Amino acid sequence: MALQILREFRSQNIPPKHLWMPSGAISLPDAVSARFVAQKYKLSAGELRALSLIGEAFRIIIDLYRKQYSKLLEEIALKAFASTEDNKALWEVLQELITEFPPAPIYDGLAEPKDWLKSLSPVGDDSSKPNLELAIEQLILVRLFNENPAFWPYRSLFDDGVSPAGATLPDSISAKTPYLQVFARLEDALKTLPGLSYGGGKSLDLINFLREPSRHAPASLKDQLEWIIKNWGTLLGDFKLSLLAGIDMINEETRPHFPPGPGLAVPYQYRSSFHEYEKFSPDKNWMPSLVLIAKNALVWLHQLSRTYSREISRLDQIPEEELIIMAERGINGLWLIGIWQRSPASEKIKKLCGNSEAAASAYSLFDYEISPELGGWEALDRLREQCGQYGIRLAADMVPNHTGIDSLWIRTKPELFMSLPYCPFPSYSFNGPDLSGDPSIGIWLEDHYYNRGDAAVVFKRLDRHTGEVRYIYHGNDGTGMPWNDTAQIDFLNPASREAVKERILSVAAHFNIIRFDAAMVLAKQHIRRLWYPAPGSGGAIPSRSDHAMSEEAFDKAMPNEFWREVVDLCAEKASDTLLLAEAFWLMEGYFVRTLGMHRVYNSAFMNMLKDEKNSLYRLTIKNTQEFDRDILKRFVNFMSNPDEETAVAQFGKGDKYFGVATMLATMPGLPMIAHGQIEGFTEKYGMEYKRSYWDETPDRDLIARHEREIFPLLRMRRLFSEVENFYLFDYMQDDGTIDENVFAYCNGQGERRVLVFYNNHWERTLGRIHTSCAFARKTADGKKQLKTTSLANALKIDSSPKNYVIMHEIRSGLWYIFRSEDIASRGFKLALEGYQNKVFIDIMNVHDTEGRYTKLFEIVDSRGIADLDDALLEADQPELYRSLHNAINSLSSIETIQNLSQEEAIQRATIFSEIFFSRLCEIAGSDDTLAASRSDSVRSASSWLKTVLKLLYGTTESDAGIAAATLCNNSSASNSEYQQYRLILLIYSFMRSLVKAFAADELNEEVSRVVKEYRIAKKLTESAVGLSRRNDSHDTKYHVSICAEIAIAWALRQDKLFFDTRRTIDSTLTPNKRAQEICAWAFSDPLMREALNINQYRGTEYFNKERFETFASLLPAFAWIDSIQEETKEREWKEDPSWKEVAEILKENAIVAGYRTGIMLELMASVAQT
Repeated sequence: MALQILREFRSQNIPPKHLWMPSGAISLPDAVSARFVAQKYKLSAGELRALSLIGEAFRIIIDLYRKQYSKLLEEIALKAFASTEDNKALWEVLQELITEFPPAPIYDGLAEPKDWLKSLSPVGDDSSKPNLELAIEQLILVRLFNENPAFWPYRSLFDDGVSPAGATLPDSISAKTPYLQVFARLEDALKTLPGLSYGGGKSLDLINFLREPSRHAPASLKDQLEWIIKNWGTLLGDFKLSLLAGIDMINEETRPHFPPGPGLAVPYQYRSSFHEYEKFSPDKNWMPSLVLIAKNALVWLHQLSRTYSREISRLDQIPEEELIIMAERGINGLWLIGIWQRSPASEKIKKLCGNSEAAASAYSLFDYEISPELGGWEALDRLREQCGQYGIRLAADMVPNHTGIDSLWIRTKPELFMSLPYCPFPSYSFNGPDLSGDPSIGIWLEDHYYNRGDAAVVFKRLDRHTGEVRYIYHGNDGTGMPWNDTAQIDFLNPASREAVKERILSVAAHFNIIRFDAAMVLAKQHIRRLWYPAPGSGGAIPSRSDHAMSEEAFDKAMPNEFWREVVDLCAEKASDTLLLAEAFWLMEGYFVRTLGMHRVYNSAFMNMLKDEKNSLYRLTIKNTQEFDRDILKRFVNFMSNPDEETAVAQFGKGDKYFGVATMLATMPGLPMIAHGQIEGFTEKYGMEYKRSYWDETPDRDLIARHEREIFPLLRMRRLFSEVENFYLFDYMQDDGTIDENVFAYCNGQGERRVLVFYNNHWERTLGRIHTSCAFARKTADGKKQLKTTSLANALKIDSSPKNYVIMHEIRSGLWYIFRSEDIASRGFKLALEGYQNKVFIDIMNVHDTEGRYTKLFEIVDSRGIADLDDALLEADQPELYRSLHNAINSLSSIETIQNLSQEEAIQRATIFSEIFFSRLCEIAGSDDTLAASRSDSVRSASSWLKTVLKLLYGTTESDAGIAAATLCNNSSASNSEYQQYRLILLIYSFMRSLVKAFAADELNEEVSRVVKEYRIAKKLTESAVGLSRRNDSHDTKYHVSICAEIAIAWALRQDKLFFDTRRTIDSTLTPNKRAQEICAWAFSDPLMREALNINQYRGTEYFNKERFETFASLLPAFAWIDSIQEETKEREWKEDPSWKEVAEILKENAIVAGYRTGIMLELMASVAQT
C-alpha cells in the first residue's frame, strides 16, 4: 500500500526512508504509518490511507493483468513507442516522472534517472522487477490519481500539472514533457489488447477498468473503497480486509459524537431470535415492591451535617430520623453512590484542571473497599443493620467495564486491560505529571487533555522495574469522549472476565442490590463493536479498527455473553441479590429477558414524558406488552438520574411533575427517585462533588404535596409493580380518535384493583376507555397469543343486574358510584384537565339487595361523594340529615341571615335544633311509652341552647365583653378571633344540648354511640372548618378542626366525678385534684384520645402538644358554657378562677412530662396529693 508524493513534499526523514518503495511511492502498510505520515502533512490519516489502498488495489489489478496476459507493461509500452521519436518521448516522460516522484537512490543522488530506469529493483520474495516496468506503472497511477475527483483535495501531493479543465501548470511534468501524449498513446495501446471484466459485465481495457471506481463514486474515497470491495472483491482476494480496515479508519475520524446516555428517544422494538431467547430471572418476594432512592454519599453527608448542625461524615452517623422518614414514605431501597475507594489519580486530574475541591469520580475506582473517609466496612455494617430495622435494603454500584487510571489492578495486574506495546497515534505525547501513587510504576495522561486540545484514547504506563511500556485504553462507550480517568478492562481476556466476576460476588456479599454501571457496553455485540470490530464495521473508538476480528475468531475468544454468566453465577451464590443494569441502546428487553438481569433502566420514561412524546411512550408500552409484558415489570422508571438534569429542572414543580410522578409510582417496574428530587433541589451533583455548592433548602410545599399524592402510592407498590393484572387502554374521544396524550391503565393484586389516568398535555380533554390495548399471553406450549380485555373484566366488575361498582379517587378524596352494566357496555368516561391525574382505588362490587345503592346512585348521579358512609346514611335517613343540615345552617347564619332580626334568627336556630334533637332521639329510643319524657328533655335542651345563643350573640356590651374575655382570654380580642372561638363554643353548646336532650329514657348512656354511628361529630367538625375558611381566618383549618374534635369529646363526657363543672374554688375538689381527674379521663376516653392524637413512638405513648394545650385552654370557656342556666331562671355569670388554674396545672405538667402519657399520669397523681 503506497502513495505517490512529489519530491517537494519530501525530506531526508519525512516520510522516513523505511517507508519509501523501490518505485518511489511512499508505503503506508498500516494505520500507524498512515497516522504518522498524515501528522507530518497535517492531513486526514483515514483518507490518506484510503488513497494508498486504492492505489494498492490498482497495483493488484495491474499485476493480475500482467499474469492474465503474460505481458509486462514494459513490453506493451516499448512496442507502442517503437519509433525513435516516440521512444525518446517515453523516456523523457519517465525520467521526469522519477525525478518528480523519486525512488530513494535518485533522491539521495546515488543514481541518474536514465541509469535507474535500465536497472532492476527488489520487490520482495527474493525477486526483482525492471525499474522501467515500475516507472510505467507509476505513470498510470499518477495520471489516474490526478483524474479522480475524490482525490482532488489531496492532489498537491501528486499533482501532474494538469488541471481538471485540461490546462497545464508551468514547470510541471505536463509542461516540461509530452506527458499527456505519452499517457494517451499508452492507453490506446492497451485498448488494442484483451481487457478485464467484473460482475459478469463487459470487458474493459486496463485504464478504463481502473477508472471505474471514480466513475461510479466520484465524490467520496470511502464510497470508492466500498465500490471496489463490492465489485472487485473476488479479484482482490484477502486484500478486501485491508480495504475494510481503511473504511473503518475513515469511520473513526468522521463518526458523529453524541452526548453520553441513551441517545434519541425512539419506541422500544423487540425481536425473537436464536440469540434472544427467554430466560428471565425470578424475583425474590421482596423485589417487586422495591422503591429505590439515590444518594450521592459525600453530598448527602454534607447536607445532613448542615441540617443537623453537626459533623456527619461517616455512613454510620446518618441520623436514624432520616431512615424513619424514608421508610414512612414507602422507600425501601437506598442506593449509595460513591462509597468505594476512589482513584487518587482521578482526584489529581480534576484538581490539575482547576477544581481544587474535587474528589475523584465515583466511577473511577481504586478498589472495591468502602472509602475510609466514610468509615470503612465497619460504618457500612452498622448502617446496614440500622436500615434493616426499617426494611430498607442497600444498593451499591459495580463498575465492571473499567477501573480508575491508577487502580490496584493497574498496579498489579496490567495484563487485564486493553493495551498496546506502542502508541496508536504518533501525535500523542506524555510529558505531563506522573499520576501514579506507586513508585514502581509511572502513569501519564496524554498532554492535550490538560489544555482540552484532544481527548486521547490511551494513557501511558511504565513499569519502572522492567522498563515495559504499555499504552492502555481509557474506558469508552463510543458515544463521545473517552473517560480519561479510567482504564478499560479487556473482556476478550478470560482472566479479566473471571476477575470481574469475583469482584461482583464480593459486592453481592454486602449489598442486596447491585447497579451495574454502563452495563450495555459489556453485551457481547458491543464489546465487539467497540473494541474488536468485524472488518469494515469499525469506527466506534479510534484505532480499534486496527484490531478487527472475524466473527469466528471473536466467538472463539468469547463464546458466551458475559452478563449471562454473571447472572447464573449470582443465582447460584448470591440468590438474594437484585441485579440492576444501566443499559440503553434499545437493549432493555434483551438485558432482562435473555441476559437475566432483574431490572434494567427505562430511559424512555423520563425522556419521552419530559418532551411530551406521549404517543411514542404509549407505543413503547404497547410494543413491550405485545412482545412480552414480563419485561414491563423489570423496567426501572425514573424522572432523573445522576447523569441527567434534576427532576424539577425537567418537569417543574407543578401538575406535570406530579402527574409523571404518579406514573412513576403506579406503573409496573421499579420506581427510582433521584437525590434531592423530593426536596425540589435544582443543583446537579457531579460525580466528583464532595458537597453541594448551591445554598438550597427543601421546598416544604413540594414535600407536602409528595406526602399527599405520591407517598401513599409508594406505600401501595405491590398493587402496581406486577403485570399479570396490568392493562393499558386507549382513551377514545367522542369523534372516534385516540387521545395519545392520556395514559389510562389499571393494575392490581389479588382481588384489589386500581385505575389510573394522566393527561400529559396542557389541554383539557374528554374521553372514554372500554377495551384494552393488545397484550401477549403465553400458552402452555410456549407460544404467544395477542389478547385484549374489557375494562369491566380488567377491574373484575360483575355486571349482573342490581350490581354497582364503587371507586375511591384519592386525588380528590371523592367516592364514585357507577352502575356495573354501564361500565361493561359503555366503558368509563372521564374528563381531564391539562396535566391532571386521577387514581381510583378501593374498587368494590356491591349487590344492591335493599335498594340503598340504587337510591344513592339516583341522588348523586355521576358526582363525587366526599364520604361514602355519610352518603349512604343520608340516603337511609334523609329526614334526619336534612334536619341536621338545617340546624347547622341556621346556627351558622344567625348574624348573616337577611330579613330576620337577631332575636328571630336565634329562635329559628333553636327550632331547627329542636327538630333535629327530636328525630335523633326518636331513632335512638326504643320505648314508645317514654316519648313524652323524651319530648320534655328535648324542649329543655332546646331552651338551654337558646339561652346560650342569646349570650353568645348578645348585643349588650357586657355580654360581648364576657364572651371575648372568656373565649380569648383577652377583652380586646379581634373580631375574627372572637368569631373563631365563638364557633367552637357553638359546637360545644350544640353537643351539650344534644346530651341534655338524651337525658330521658336513660338515653344519656347511648349518646356517644348514636353520635358516632350517625357521624354527627364529623359533620359538625366539617361544618366548622368550612365556616372558618369562609371567614378568612388565618391558620384556622387545622386549628378549628382540632378545637371542634376536642369540644365534641368533652361535651360527650359521662364521668360523674367532674360532671358538675360549676364547683367553686373553695369546693372540696381542689384544682389539683380536678386537673388529675380530667387528665385520667382524657387519656382513657376513646374519643378524647383521638382528639389529643395519642400515639406510640418506639414503645412510648405520647400525646400531641398543640392539641393538649388547646384542650386545657378551652376548659374555662367550656365551664362558662356549662354554668349558664335556662332562660326561666336568673342568668348570672361569675368567673370561676379555679378553671384557669386547672388549665395552667395541666399545661405546666405536660411540659415536664415531655408529652408522655405515662409520666403525665404519674405527675398528676402526685400533684393531686398536694
